[in-house]
Amino acid sequence: MALNINGVYAAAGGASLYRGGVGCGACFQIRCKNAKLCTTNGVKVMLTDLNKSNRTNFVLTNSAFTAMARNGMGPEFRKFGLVDIDYKRIPCQFGTKNLSVRVEEKSRSPNYLAVKFLYQGGQTDIVAVDVAQVGSSNWRFMTRDYGPVWSTSQTPTGPLQFRMVVTGGYDGKWVWADHPVLPADWRTGLVYDMRVQITDIAQEGCYPCNNRDWK
Repeated sequence: MALNINGVYAAAGGASLYRGGVGCGACFQIRCKNAKLCTTNGVKVMLTDLNKSNRTNFVLTNSAFTAMARNGMGPEFRKFGLVDIDYKRIPCQFGTKNLSVRVEEKSRSPNYLAVKFLYQGGQTDIVAVDVAQVGSSNWRFMTRDYGPVWSTSQTPTGPLQFRMVVTGGYDGKWVWADHPVLPADWRTGLVYDMRVQITDIAQEGCYPCNNRDWK
């Protein structure tokens, strides 16, 4: 997830793409199949919500939908509302921004902590998260509440560090932030820099969401 991304639109994805929240924050390139009305490159979107309808893979904003059209074709293209598409998953890119955590407002110090991960780069999934006091080996697992939000009701005391399992290729790997990410007096609504970046590319085994070139 990201607070804002230039040139990338928010979109809702179907259950097979959202994957119970694992796919929230994934980036895709989408184009419509009508070559007369639509550009070859299409648009880039980030999944931010679940599309509960089984009629479409994606639900786009009006701006994103119109951006698929060729110059001057927007008004005509919008009349369709529903179009056939190609899509593929692409790496999310945030420039120099590091993976960060936002302490959600429902957190209640000292016991209950809920965090949202921001600026998760690459073409990756976070599939497990642990938290511990800095310097301790007593890691406590966190549970995915929804999308990119993870929580625990057994928050360690003191400054906190995180580790997570991130998909890379077909396997997962541990990503560590073994320095203080959250201070002992963490506050809700604030974003804390983890000082790590994720750039891995997870190989897709599905069609048409692999990373093939578009022509």
